[in-house]
Amino acid sequence: MRPGWAPIPPSFEAFRQAVTARPPASLDPGKPGLRILIALGVLAAVVAGVIAWRSQPTPEPLPAPIPSPAVPSSPSPTAKVTVHITGKVHKPGLYTLAMGARVADAVTAAGGPLRGTATSSINLARRLVDGEQIVIGAPSGPTQADPATTTLDLNSATPDQLEQLPGVGEVLAARIADFRTTHGGFTSIDQLREVSGIGAKKYEEIKGKVRI
Repeated sequence: MRPGWAPIPPSFEAFRQAVTARPPASLDPGKPGLRILIALGVLAAVVAGVIAWRSQPTPEPLPAPIPSPAVPSSPSPTAKVTVHITGKVHKPGLYTLAMGARVADAVTAAGGPLRGTATSSINLARRLVDGEQIVIGAPSGPTQADPATTTLDLNSATPDQLEQLPGVGEVLAARIADFRTTHGGFTSIDQLREVSGIGAKKYEEIKGKVRI
């Protein structure tokens, strides 16, 4: 015992030795208690992990992309027809006009008919057909072809001349001219049967009035 220290009572000394020799029974959980403590520790670790995972920031969904305005497709160029204006006009030659233009439009493009030239024999309201030839001021005397006795060349007759065939009007004449342009000309009269609108009866009426 150090000098100056009070003597330790025997009862307290005995208690200290007992505590040092063995921990109190109340502090020893035993095997069942130890298992419970381990289970609680594992549960606490799981709960802490779940809380930590849920506390992570949730990424905000990206806004839907704004569709760019549709770029209008460039309009297709307007269909054209090219015709040959000849005869008594101020500027004969080749002219390209919009699809659907009339004979009158072609005559106007060529500068109009010369003074004193009659156009009554021409259907100025007829729609133009690509590749056709329009003759202005054709002679109307004896040199003019007689539709009743003259045969027309299917590969050179104008739509106006084709309209002189029996049962052939403006629409059918245009179809014949279009068929000629599309197929590079007629190779036989029988090909008229392939033109829409020419049936067996109409073919019999006009086959003797045309040639190749």
